Amino acid sequence: MVLLRKDIYTEDYLRKLGLNDRQIRAVLYVKEKGKIGNKEYQKLFGVSEATATRDLKELVKRRIFEKIGATGRGTYYKLKPSKPS
Repeated sequence: MVLLRKDIYTEDYLRKLGLNDRQIRAVLYVKEKGKIGNKEYQKLFGVSEATATRDLKELVKRRIFEKIGATGRGTYYKLKPSKPS
């Protein structure tokens, strides 16, 4: 049996959640690439480390991303698996 799940992370849905443009683009980036790190986020969006950290923490808090690794190098974020409906 194959279970197909609808992708809930559409730009429209993310906008309704109140995410900023960078966060929306980050979610779409991770959907395509699989993961993102803080340094990568900084480069992609031209923001400081503090801003990248704040944006990524917010995505984790909202249960969109999950953080892999404790701190520092090697830490990255990926989409949190959605629960089957």
